[in-house]
Amino acid sequence: MFRNRPFRFGVVVHNTSPAKNELLGQARLAEQLGYSTFLVPDHVGDQFATVLALAMAASATTRLRVGSFVFDNDFRHPVLLAKEAATLDVLTDGRFEFGLGAGWMGAEYQQCGITFDAPGIRIERMAEALHIIKGLFAGSPLTFTGNDYKVADMVGRPTPIQRPHPPILVGGSGKRMLSLAAREADIVGFTPRTQADVVESHMNDVLDITDALSGAIAQKVEWVRHAAGDRFDNLELNV
Repeated sequence: MFRNRPFRFGVVVHNTSPAKNELLGQARLAEQLGYSTFLVPDHVGDQFATVLALAMAASATTRLRVGSFVFDNDFRHPVLLAKEAATLDVLTDGRFEFGLGAGWMGAEYQQCGITFDAPGIRIERMAEALHIIKGLFAGSPLTFTGNDYKVADMVGRPTPIQRPHPPILVGGSGKRMLSLAAREADIVGFTPRTQADVVESHMNDVLDITDALSGAIAQKVEWVRHAAGDRFDNLELNV
C-alpha cells in the first residue's frame, strides 16, 4: 500500500527578463507563502543559469528548499554536474533537490550544436550519467565504463550533506523514462501528455478532457508502480 505523506507545493520560476532583486524577491515570497521548494528550469534562453540562481535563492532564505527542474543531462558531463550538485547541497545546508532529465527541446540542441539523438539514446545516456552521479555522491572511488561515459578511479568531492544524496527527481511522459525514474529516483515527475487525437476529441467538454488527463496519469502511475516494485511506497510523486 502506498505510504501516506503530506503534500508539498513547489514554485517553478520562468524568468524571461532576469533581474537579481526580482529573483531574490520571488524566493523570499515563496518562503513566506509556505512553498516547499523553489524550482528553476535548465535552458539556454533568457533566464539565469540554474546553479547560480538556486544558490542565490537559497542565500536569501532560511527554510526554502531549492531544486533543478530539471538539469538537461546533455548540457554537462556527469562528473562536473555531480560536483556542482554536491556543492549546492553543501552551500545550501542540505536544502537542494537534484532534478535530472534526458532533454526534450530540440531547438536548444540545434542552437548549441549538440546532436539531438533519438529518445531511447538520450534516456540510456542519462541512465549512465545518473549511475555516475550517484556513485560520486557516495564519496568512494568510482570506475565506470559505459557507451557514452568513462570514469576512472574518481572520488566525488565535496560530498553532499544529505545522505546518501540529495533527493533525486526524474520525470517524463513515456513508459521507458518513467520506469527509469521508478528504479533510480526518489521523486518521480509526471508529464501528463495525452495523444493529440484524444485531447482533440474532447475539446468541447472540459470534464471529458479532465477525465482523459486523469486516465493518462493513472496509467503512468501503474507503469511506475510496476517498475519500482518494493521501492514504490517510498517514492514521492510529482505532478
